[in-house]
Amino acid sequence: MNTVKSFALPIIGFILLALMKLSHGQALAPSPAPEGPFSDGTAVDQGIAYVLLMVALAITYLVH
Repeated sequence: MNTVKSFALPIIGFILLALMKLSHGQALAPSPAPEGPFSDGTAVDQGIAYVLLMVALAITYLVH
């Protein structure tokens, strides 16, 4: 029981320390707008998804 108490105190201390740091936080500056047609990460992800979909469709067609 004594070892549980000795581990609980530092853990509770770190949790309180993190909460106190969060209470003094400030708002982050907005990120700059992306430049160029291909700098948007969602467009790249969507393009990769379409390519993988076409590959899966071709494999399914060839297996049947």
